[in-house]
Amino acid sequence: MSFLVSVDHLANMIENKKGNIVVVDVRFQLTNPDAGKDAYLEEHIPGAVYLDLNKDLSGEVKKHGGSHPLPEREKLASKLGQLGIDRETTVIIYEEKNGMFSARCLWLLHYLGHEKAYILDGGLTKWKEKNNEVSTNIPKTKKKTFKLGSTHNETVNMQDVKQKMKEKSAILIDSRSRERYLGNNEPLYAKVGHIPGAKNYFWKDVLNEDGIWRTEKELEDLFAELPKDKEIIVSCGSGVSACPNILALKRAGFKNIKLYPGSFSDWISYNDNQLETKEE
Repeated sequence: MSFLVSVDHLANMIENKKGNIVVVDVRFQLTNPDAGKDAYLEEHIPGAVYLDLNKDLSGEVKKHGGSHPLPEREKLASKLGQLGIDRETTVIIYEEKNGMFSARCLWLLHYLGHEKAYILDGGLTKWKEKNNEVSTNIPKTKKKTFKLGSTHNETVNMQDVKQKMKEKSAILIDSRSRERYLGNNEPLYAKVGHIPGAKNYFWKDVLNEDGIWRTEKELEDLFAELPKDKEIIVSCGSGVSACPNILALKRAGFKNIKLYPGSFSDWISYNDNQLETKEE
């Protein structure tokens, strides 16, 4: 699975006005929700539009469902259409560097049935390192109609996770840092630890020391202990940092992968759900 576009390739597409493309800026900070949009207004790749994690790439927060529930498919499709994106549009997504927010956006586009979406490898940082121009101009977009496609059974809910872990019919991955997985540090939630049975694969390990996506071979080695013939459920804190792991697993050749959108924040919203703090 190839989901990456180089800075040079995008620069060439923009300079030569090749194809029907829309560039999407998804920079965001969990601890400062306005920072991403402010950064976009300050400078962005010429012609780029902006999508906000909380307002566009997540739905309404309720008692259950996690702190970044999936947006309503129809609502997101409408927003994409307003930005000039339909299912024939090539979408190039970026953030400051390679991170979780671009992966979340890419996963959501696939979830809506869009297959022509890619991540700009290295993000805005790499773009500027190559001396490409940035802009403050907000582009005028031509409205299109984004027609929803099939979801292909891409997600599981809390009850699914509980049942599948009991039956041992799936493998559960926790994409958070090891410190959070073990309950030694939890900056976002009132409870600590992880869902019993979950294995820890920190999402940042899909990137190399320079923050660039690892090769297919390196990702195959990273996930070598996971069987490719079994369902793999990927979770994190709220369904965002799970997405880089999903993309990496697909790039490594895994097929049967599901997202638990609510993840840890949903799991702990049910008082009777158990937690674990030891390595599994």
